[in-house]
Amino acid sequence: MAAPRISPVSSFAALARCVPLALVLALLAGCATSPTGRSQFIAVSDAQMDQLGATAFAQMKQNDRLSRDPSKIATANCVVDALKVALPPQAQRMAWEVQVFADENPNAFALPGGKVGVNTGMWTVAKTQDELAAVLAHELAHVLSRHAAERVSQQMAAGVALEAAQTYTGSRTSPENTRMLMGALGLGAQLGVMLPFSRAHETEADVLGQQIMAEAGFDPAGAVRLWQGMINASRGGRPPQILSTHPDPQNRIVALQARVALLQPVAAQARASGRRPACRM
Repeated sequence: MAAPRISPVSSFAALARCVPLALVLALLAGCATSPTGRSQFIAVSDAQMDQLGATAFAQMKQNDRLSRDPSKIATANCVVDALKVALPPQAQRMAWEVQVFADENPNAFALPGGKVGVNTGMWTVAKTQDELAAVLAHELAHVLSRHAAERVSQQMAAGVALEAAQTYTGSRTSPENTRMLMGALGLGAQLGVMLPFSRAHETEADVLGQQIMAEAGFDPAGAVRLWQGMINASRGGRPPQILSTHPDPQNRIVALQARVALLQPVAAQARASGRRPACRM
């Protein structure tokens, strides 16, 4: 009979009951550096975050309505597949999974471990493959930059994420633990509600995401058009949730536009090398 599997997160919780939390974090935490060179405080492993992401994604697929539109599903997978080739080799080897959710709110997300979700509402704003690639590349950049791990580590330092971390084993799935898990990963109780990353995280994801989409052969100007579309959508009724959880869209557009001229040659070189995305909207 096989020995029982001991969860590293459960072990952390047990240790925390016996040793002051600050000491535990000092033992476990290491300094990390984001892809843009920013110093990070991360106290959880990539394996733990991947399992947290898989648990959260499984719960969302169970509790939220999935789209059955084959065209949208094919487009979302096509864009993610095209973006993946511009990722580092280790990220390309993740167990990527893409789901389209039947939700009219224009939004998208990516979780540790390569779990990607897109709301059907994104198609009301993103009219081209480049615009859809802009929002998905931004979300993939959050994963590459380990922003969720930073959020969880900060909450662990505040002493509020131990129970949420334990839910990844699947043995503690109370509604309260589910809310804590979703909050740690930047997800609200409902799919349409995304909790904001810090401004530093959002700016970093903008910079890295626009670079990724250009290296994949997409037009980096699509990121500018996407956010212009988000602003236009807000004028026709309730503003998209993404506008309330991200930095000022006008400032974002200015920064994205400033990088377009630098990234157009990158995109041209990618297409010349054979990276020519052709995802039908």
